[in-house]
Amino acid sequence: MSGNQLDKKSQAWSALFSEPMSELVKRYTASVNFDKRLWRADIDGSLAHAEMLATQGIIGAQDLADIQRGMAQIRAEIESGEFAWKLELEDVHLNIEARLTQLVGDAGKRLHTGRSRNDQVATDVRLWLRGEVDAIAALLGDMQRALLGVAEQHADTVMPGFTHLQVAQPVSFAHHLLAYVEMFARDAERLVDLRQRLNRLPLGAAALAGTSYPLDRDLVARLLGFEGVCENSLDAVSDRDFALEFSSFAAITMVHVSRLAEELVLWMSQNFGFIDLADRYCTGSSIMPQKRNPDVAELARGKSGRVVGHLMGLITLMKGQPLAYNKDNQEDKEPLFDSVDTVSDTLRIMAEMVAGIVVKKEAMERAALKGYATATDLADYLAHKGLPFRDAHEIVAHAVKLGLQRGIDLADLPLEELKAFHPSIEADVLPALTLRGSLEARKVRGGTAPVQVRAQIARHRSRLGD
Repeated sequence: MSGNQLDKKSQAWSALFSEPMSELVKRYTASVNFDKRLWRADIDGSLAHAEMLATQGIIGAQDLADIQRGMAQIRAEIESGEFAWKLELEDVHLNIEARLTQLVGDAGKRLHTGRSRNDQVATDVRLWLRGEVDAIAALLGDMQRALLGVAEQHADTVMPGFTHLQVAQPVSFAHHLLAYVEMFARDAERLVDLRQRLNRLPLGAAALAGTSYPLDRDLVARLLGFEGVCENSLDAVSDRDFALEFSSFAAITMVHVSRLAEELVLWMSQNFGFIDLADRYCTGSSIMPQKRNPDVAELARGKSGRVVGHLMGLITLMKGQPLAYNKDNQEDKEPLFDSVDTVSDTLRIMAEMVAGIVVKKEAMERAALKGYATATDLADYLAHKGLPFRDAHEIVAHAVKLGLQRGIDLADLPLEELKAFHPSIEADVLPALTLRGSLEARKVRGGTAPVQVRAQIARHRSRLGD
């Protein structure tokens, strides 16, 4: 057999073509270097397809047994690192099919009956991503538990709450952390929701129009744990909404990670001094021996950009494609794979880092005293006495102005001077002007009062099944 013929034999469509593919085109179009990570899904999907073909009488029982035997050997070869991945076979599907045919002969050639690589790859990616979604759901649970673990120790720890990065009102440190628990809980809800649409079977759509073979698609769906089938064959092979949805989830989750990472960086800085991070999550400087840099938090913040970029790339990839399958869709895998890897690694390391935070309570409390954080409490006090809130707001502004001139907090102004701003101010105002008093007063559901914070923690623990 000539070299030309050998080249043609390696291509699934070779009989039509008069010349082999150039080496440059092989490298440019091949995806096996990255899509080989789909091998487990490819084998599982092929075994389910083969079982269905046998059940339907499309292939014989011996063919099924040979396919199962060959796939078992291929699985062992890949797991041991002995499998020879070949660039000229383009992708994970043809590599596995070629090896199967080498092992079991014609039975391997019959496996592709009633399917196309178009519905095959769509099935493989969904199968693979479903497993990753379940793993990431567990990591989101770990992230929330890490935050809750720190929050449980600091329901009474006062820190400044900020708006515009200016001291606004006192909050408990636990309450601040619980805001991130809420964010990651919503991320988990998004993941559950997208999994339902992800978990539908494209296999049986063939290239784009379905097939004339009497396939039982529902049987394959049951064998593979899918909740249903894709009902339109054109859509089945060309749909990548599941990848877009996951990428959207990943981008939003990484935005939440980035916000938390930014605060860890700020809180660890000397200007804040609210927390310390363990040395294993920090690095030094090559020139400044005193430095402890929060590199892990900074890198988590930075990696959010690449995941957001992958979402934009996938949306752009899909926006101009006519039905049905196009080679463009080969480009969906690398950004999807990288988003999965980045989110997984980042959640894992962030949860570990958060769990080891050392909190500097005194520094937090001192910072809360710097910005007249209880000014709103004084306005609320006056409003409870019957003043319209806008009038109370104006009165307190004058009191704050006096405090600024004196360089003291509202709580440090003598009662007689406070009473001069309005006659309804009495001695019972003093607890309202303290950080603790401000904290305790906010008992509304979802508020920062320690009693509410502890109720929130208990609710989250129950939700997570702890």
